[in-house]
Amino acid sequence: MSDVGSDEFDDERGKLGEYDGGRNGAGERHGAGRAVLPNGDVYQGGYESGRRHGQGTYCFKNGARYVGDYYQNMKHGHGTFYYPDGSKYEGLWVEDLRQGHGLYTYPNGDAYEGEWLHHMRHGQGIYNYQETVSKYKGSWVNGKMESAGEYIHSNNRYMGNFVNNNPSGPGKYVFDGCEQHGEYRPAEQDRAEGEWGESGSPAILKWIPKCVTELTLWTGTHTS
Repeated sequence: MSDVGSDEFDDERGKLGEYDGGRNGAGERHGAGRAVLPNGDVYQGGYESGRRHGQGTYCFKNGARYVGDYYQNMKHGHGTFYYPDGSKYEGLWVEDLRQGHGLYTYPNGDAYEGEWLHHMRHGQGIYNYQETVSKYKGSWVNGKMESAGEYIHSNNRYMGNFVNNNPSGPGKYVFDGCEQHGEYRPAEQDRAEGEWGESGSPAILKWIPKCVTELTLWTGTHTS
């Protein structure tokens, strides 16, 4: 769903809805105020020169709610967004987009805490899986696991490189007191005639073990 405020016509007279609050010398909304938009959304908080500015709370008619900083009508700074499906984002915003450090809790109980860019997980972050109590810790690019990272489970962890949300290339499984080195490769699949080169189904990855050693320091190998 969109979490952009729905009063795009805030500067057009006759489309402002009801307003109760301060105004400046030019008659613009200024200071603390409360507005009921024509579509039923409600905003209460700071205004500056007719625009939402400073601390405020925006309640959408569909049940969503934003509580936090505004700058020139946009969510900007620190704020918390409560989505109708039960999910929640608490963190930094830049011009109405999740950007910077933030924590997103999903309806199923999963949670991601880390860096965001343009509404997507991007940079370093940790994704916790509620059902399995496992987590991924590492690098993200445009919402996907990419480059160096690790999957942490209750009895072991996998450390290696990721491409498009999947482990790829060299890595290792770390157990209590030892580790298994190897690499992930696409498994060979039976294809019908004419299917060579087609990418209709995701590749099946196969773990190829190479050796078992004592615990060592993992430096990671970044992939392009």
